[in-house]
Amino acid sequence: MNVEKKIAKNLLDIKAVSLRPNEPFTWASGIKSPIYCDNRLVLSYPEKRTAVVEGFVELIKKEYPEAEILMGTATAGISWAALVADKMELPMGYVRSSNKDHGKGNKIEGNLPKGAKVVIVEDLISTGGSVKGVVEALREAGAEVLGVVAIFTYLLPASTQLFTSINCDFKTLSNYDVLVEVAKEMDYIQESDMEKLLAWKQDPNDESWMNK
Repeated sequence: MNVEKKIAKNLLDIKAVSLRPNEPFTWASGIKSPIYCDNRLVLSYPEKRTAVVEGFVELIKKEYPEAEILMGTATAGISWAALVADKMELPMGYVRSSNKDHGKGNKIEGNLPKGAKVVIVEDLISTGGSVKGVVEALREAGAEVLGVVAIFTYLLPASTQLFTSINCDFKTLSNYDVLVEVAKEMDYIQESDMEKLLAWKQDPNDESWMNK
């Protein structure tokens, strides 16, 4: 089993990802979705957690071998950045969603030399909107952002467009298409659910997928 499938199976096993094509979740944005992802749960399962850390290490070594610093996104990416940085013996920091309202008012925490080659660590790529601010903050501080790594992506067209617009690369350990495939193999979903699941990904704002 390859890494993408292994991570997808792990997420399904511990219900870090849930699929409900016939009883959609409602995201904070109001979007009706057949999938809900909470990768923070992985931290509570040592074996699954180790698989993610090892996956990140190999991914970063392969895709961004020049990485000098790992920067987590607040708050979900902080723990993963710390775990992976420790394994790779690299410096680590994190980026807040906004400037701290006391002390030095930092948005970026940790030592970040000018010109440092940075990889951003995130747990989930949805539309990519939250990562955009992190990329921009690091660039404004003089860092060279090599790319973003995350555990999982929904593969939404909006995320691809956003990363293209900010000229930033991103890689993930697993993704929506692989997860749906693994879920089908595990009998987690039925063949009749496939059309709904694939239609949703094309345009999450179009609720007609629920009638497929």
